[in-house]
Amino acid sequence: MATKEKPNILWFCTDQQRFDTIAALGNEHISTPNLDRLCASGTAFTRAYCQAPICTPSRSSFLTGMYPSTIGASRNGNAYFADRFPLLPKILADAGYRCGNVGKLHLASAFKGVEPRVEDGYSEFYYSHAPRDAWKEGHDYADWVKQKGGNLAELSMDIDGVPAEFHQSTWAAERSIEFAARKDPRPWFLSVNVYDPHPPFNPPKQYREMFPPQSLPGPHYIPEDLEQQKYLETIDFQSHAQHPDALDIPNPVLPVDPAPDPDNPGAETAGERDAQTLISAYYAMIRLIDDQLGRILDALEDSGQAENTIVVFTSDHGETLGDHGLILKGCRFYEGLVRVPMIWSWPGHIEANVVRDDLVELTDIAPTLLDLAGLEPMERMQGLSLRSTLANGATVERSGVRCEFYDALDLPHHSRATMWRTERYKLVVYHGTGKGELFDLDADPWEHDNLWLDPDHAEIRQALLAESFDHTVAAIDPGPPRTGSF
Repeated sequence: MATKEKPNILWFCTDQQRFDTIAALGNEHISTPNLDRLCASGTAFTRAYCQAPICTPSRSSFLTGMYPSTIGASRNGNAYFADRFPLLPKILADAGYRCGNVGKLHLASAFKGVEPRVEDGYSEFYYSHAPRDAWKEGHDYADWVKQKGGNLAELSMDIDGVPAEFHQSTWAAERSIEFAARKDPRPWFLSVNVYDPHPPFNPPKQYREMFPPQSLPGPHYIPEDLEQQKYLETIDFQSHAQHPDALDIPNPVLPVDPAPDPDNPGAETAGERDAQTLISAYYAMIRLIDDQLGRILDALEDSGQAENTIVVFTSDHGETLGDHGLILKGCRFYEGLVRVPMIWSWPGHIEANVVRDDLVELTDIAPTLLDLAGLEPMERMQGLSLRSTLANGATVERSGVRCEFYDALDLPHHSRATMWRTERYKLVVYHGTGKGELFDLDADPWEHDNLWLDPDHAEIRQALLAESFDHTVAAIDPGPPRTGSF
């Protein structure tokens, strides 16, 4: 196949996947052969941060290259997307790309069915917000299950999980392969947005069995974490902190054999079942995603398109997964929640088998893709193009990364908070409460020791507060373009 003037782009985005879930990047307990393959063919960033720990703000942000608060998209459940700035697929469509979306979009609420769309640039739109949804019209995944002889409502209640052949991740791969195989002279851009490893943590049984709970390490937790979460109990979050032995895991987490007690072989081991069961299910969902990603990569290779296709893999945000006694997400900024995978591959254009620890943001994806495609990034994009880093190994010039939560969930305290993370420190301000967190990530990488009130760190706290405030102000949208001096 002749190389096109502009590259194809495959952007594969999972939902709620932590950064530390890829075997090639150091997790010896998970199996991700195709993500490992992508790492080997490209560049992986180990310190990539989302701009909100919640779906809609994050997705709005990375599709525009701007902060959620700048574009007026700080909440889940919005009636519509404000559409104040162009989305990446619209920019690419205007430049001659054939653009498609498979899976969720989540720029607005999908509560009543297919979410309201704006001029998003997608000419092919295969929608599935969540695999549980059974709307009569507009849920392409449910229609696909029906065409294969299944019933989504019944499959969703299967004690062994939705079988892999009927799974949403499998549907997403099949639709993606079909899209890439279309005979069309235009270059293409495809967003693939699977729902997993989002709750309810119910992978197919054969995938669960690949990760016996008793073989897995527990979450990052110390008993003092409960005291810290008590301090933050008026800051909105989807779960209440508990010891990992008694996590309130949302249903349905499917039953598995408990870890044996070596001193009492016939008894359940109090203390390992819940946390390890959750992690087992989470890893199983990621392995299923990995298998389906591999099918897409194989199809690109078989069709001769791999050499001229940029692949970027990431997630919208992470998952606490028992860290600090928490599961799910909300107004916190712990590493497992705001740090996500980011892998780039394009043979001959992006350095292969490279792992980098530069501080990068999801806002960087849109300007980078435009730059790699030979297009000018939009003037008001706040992310950085990583092209020179990916192609030549240049250091990313950035003093820190931002993340924000502005009343993002429909929870009672309407919390607002910002995070500023530098090379060494992370500062979190819970606005309007007088509360905050300060962590020295060199000494305390899993954030158990809050230095916010430590007098020995008062000077660094003040300096970081000033930096954070400056970058928050810089994110403010100045309004319409200036046309005159007065």
